[in-house]
Amino acid sequence: MLALSSFINELTPLNSGTLKRLYEPTSVIKDAEKKRRPVLFKVENAIPPSVGSVISDRVHILRALNAKNDEEAYTKILSALNVKRDIKVEGFPFKIKEIEPDLYKLPAIKFYEKDGGLYFTSSLVVSCFHGSCNASIHRIMVRDRISAVIRLVPRHLWKMYTTSIGEGKNLPVSIVFGVHPAFIIAAATSPSYGTFELPMVSEMFNAEKAIFIESPIHNNPVPWPFSVLIEAEITKERAPEGPFVDVTKTYDRIRKQPVLRVLKAYINPNEPFHVILPGGREHSLFMGFPKEAFIWEAVSRVVPKVSKVRLTVGGGGWLHAIISIEKNHDGDSKNAIIAAFAAHPSLKHVIVVDSDVDVDNLEDVEWAIATRFQGDRDLIIIRNIRGSTLDPSSSNAFTTKLGIDATAPLEEREKFMKADIPRV
Repeated sequence: MLALSSFINELTPLNSGTLKRLYEPTSVIKDAEKKRRPVLFKVENAIPPSVGSVISDRVHILRALNAKNDEEAYTKILSALNVKRDIKVEGFPFKIKEIEPDLYKLPAIKFYEKDGGLYFTSSLVVSCFHGSCNASIHRIMVRDRISAVIRLVPRHLWKMYTTSIGEGKNLPVSIVFGVHPAFIIAAATSPSYGTFELPMVSEMFNAEKAIFIESPIHNNPVPWPFSVLIEAEITKERAPEGPFVDVTKTYDRIRKQPVLRVLKAYINPNEPFHVILPGGREHSLFMGFPKEAFIWEAVSRVVPKVSKVRLTVGGGGWLHAIISIEKNHDGDSKNAIIAAFAAHPSLKHVIVVDSDVDVDNLEDVEWAIATRFQGDRDLIIIRNIRGSTLDPSSSNAFTTKLGIDATAPLEEREKFMKADIPRV
């Protein structure tokens, strides 16, 4: 059984006692991310215990996906997306306790000074509508005891929502917190509309380990075990949402977003409530790693070998990629840049280096740019193209994209090699 509690126990969590809702969890989780360990804590006046910094290192992603290396993890994600798997959905566990639907009894947190309110950041939202199911991760800002504002970007849940509202009906959703990180990674993949993300976990693991149950009100398939389940509906009402700190560590703007109304709430006392620090390492790893898989696949089609792909921490795991490759022709590296932009349209800057450059060492990457790059021949500039709304320097999400070819010319490779110290 894939449980968050067993996953964090393998990583020897820290413990920080009881914390106030305002700002204290931010410092505690940030410190835990530096130590690359999860941290357990209790939020004042909240029922379930909480955990942060669950995924604070790439090795934790590999552990969550039961993979030995990046390539195996990418392959698992991509293969699982291409398999249409039916999942066995079990009945609702009788031991789960129904609690009063009061959002203030859950670990909603204000992380930064200008946040619009108290937030849930690990909300895995499942909805089935007109024969299609969708799972995605959303931030939710508490409005009062039984209502909140949910941020919906124009993707699949938004399509379901607008269609449902257009038909004069609220959209029923089931929201779970405190699940194994594999389910969050799956929900972050964004496959084509109509492909349910959560069965990917059954494909990536032994199917018996990925357990799904039927939610009690909406009959949506949700992962089990969880810490908290909320049965809710997204209404046609809109309310201001934000500001909120996103992966770029800058404040996202205030928008009118749909109001979510809580119907029922359930708690499993054996699992902790997951809190993801906005703008933290865990935030960028969850968002970025599935996109790395898509970039790896796309670039692999145009070059002989992709050694590594990194959506960098400094780029929020979203805007900047460094890719190391092996090439047959000097034009391969520029093809790799174009392929990366196509695979992840939010990318702003891409650096391509040879496989002898360590993409995890920014000093090594800088050395490649210093010694193997010339701006007049190795720079690709794409102007006035759609990028990411998360980039505060963009204009209505339109941006200029740069690709840097920092690979050595094949015919003069010896001239560009870094000196080695012979073994004696």
